[in-house]
Amino acid sequence: MAEKVFKVEGMTCKHCVNTVKRVLFALEGVSHVEVSLEEGKVYVRMEREVPFHIMKSALEEWGYRMVGEV
Repeated sequence: MAEKVFKVEGMTCKHCVNTVKRVLFALEGVSHVEVSLEEGKVYVRMEREVPFHIMKSALEEWGYRMVGEV
């Protein structure tokens, strides 16, 4: 099981937090998502490695920018 932290830009409210959680949790292999709106960070736990570009692309469809791993 892998745990990673990513910097995500464009999150401004609780609705954004819920959207980011829903989008990432829907990806196959993601088992848990926590979002820190204040820090602009997303904590992702994966049962198996999900490629960065897949997570980034999924969030970009909703207007968020996954900058990279912290």
